[in-house]
Amino acid sequence: MAPNDSAQITGETGETGGVPAGRRRAARYVVPIAVAGITAATIGLVPALASTGDPELPKISAAELIEKIAASDTEQLSGTVKITTDLGIPSLGGLGGSAAGTFAPKGGAQGGEDGGSAAEPTGRLMELASGEHTLRVAADGPDKQRLSILDSAAEYSLIHNGGEVWAYDSASNEAYHAKAPAGAAKGSEKGAKGKDQTAPKDLPATPQDFAQEALKAAGDTTSVTVDGTARIAGRDAYQLVIKPKQKGSTVGSIKVAVDSKTGTPLKFTLLPSSGGKAAIDVGFTKVDFSKPAASTFDFTPPKGAKVTEADESKAAGKDPAHKAPKDAKDAKDLKGLGSEPNVIGEGWTTIVQLDTGGVGPAAASKDMPAQAREFMDALGDKVDGKFGSGTVFKTRLVNALMTDDGKVYVGAVTKDTLVKAANAAK
Repeated sequence: MAPNDSAQITGETGETGGVPAGRRRAARYVVPIAVAGITAATIGLVPALASTGDPELPKISAAELIEKIAASDTEQLSGTVKITTDLGIPSLGGLGGSAAGTFAPKGGAQGGEDGGSAAEPTGRLMELASGEHTLRVAADGPDKQRLSILDSAAEYSLIHNGGEVWAYDSASNEAYHAKAPAGAAKGSEKGAKGKDQTAPKDLPATPQDFAQEALKAAGDTTSVTVDGTARIAGRDAYQLVIKPKQKGSTVGSIKVAVDSKTGTPLKFTLLPSSGGKAAIDVGFTKVDFSKPAASTFDFTPPKGAKVTEADESKAAGKDPAHKAPKDAKDAKDLKGLGSEPNVIGEGWTTIVQLDTGGVGPAAASKDMPAQAREFMDALGDKVDGKFGSGTVFKTRLVNALMTDDGKVYVGAVTKDTLVKAANAAK
């Protein structure tokens, strides 16, 4: 993720420096990408989202468009979102129940095996990190949101309504219930520090989410331009283009289509520096900015549904997000993985270094189920250098070098950049 450095913003026809302080503050809300961690993740949009003719709109500079996004107060909307993720990794859904101890659950059979629930949100939302998905979304302020993942014969829904969070998987007829943390309104610092963290943290699912996470700051490492207009989901939009100036980043460019009236991002596209189709492309196919019906956020488990309470799952140690270490060795490993990170570099080539306490790739994968090991091996390349030897686990965006002596280097950078950083740190 690029840092919160001062904005250097590129306008329609060229770059300009000395951006006024007010615009620099606004820019903090909108530029480079938080690609570390499966980000969440996602897409290359289908032809249905293609422009039907570029609309003629008043000219606007990049600084003004960033301000427009930052000033957007859209809190009510509903619509359909197409999201496709091509991170160059195997489908997470294909891991099935054998990887239950390593990856979050999916499907009724797996939920039944370990006493957990097929409706637990963490695993289901991880599915958005690969493949193509259609979502139905709705929001009415910070206390009411609904997200549904639509499959051909089933639907998975996550509903936040006031102090309640429900998740429901129609395929297995299982529901998962949690209390929303006090002050859990989206973006609330109080909610982030709430004691009862039984509901999952917000994950990006709409263009607004991705734009807000991706566009944190504009600075010396970033070029920002306005590149024409587009027609998205029947609405006129400006195209904001963000590009790293540094070499070594896996991010080639980001394009955000911004609604010309509301300032709401309608489409988000991330192209990797390696070329090819978009790695993440999320966009509305339909959108309505009127207040959704109150019933949209109502939920009662259907008759016969198996209901799992988050507190019960946590207490039983069956919720993957809350599993405790089984023994002293596990506790030691977790302590190593939680060591204070060392940040190397800046901007788009920032690398985070961690020390696992000697847990190299072989030791880390020893107790994994066979399919999980195959998944990890599919991502890995053996490398060596002054640092010794190790494995680079790769995607089209985030790469991680794990050395055989337990050092980890991770960032949205190329394999060569990771090896160079490891050599320099030796």
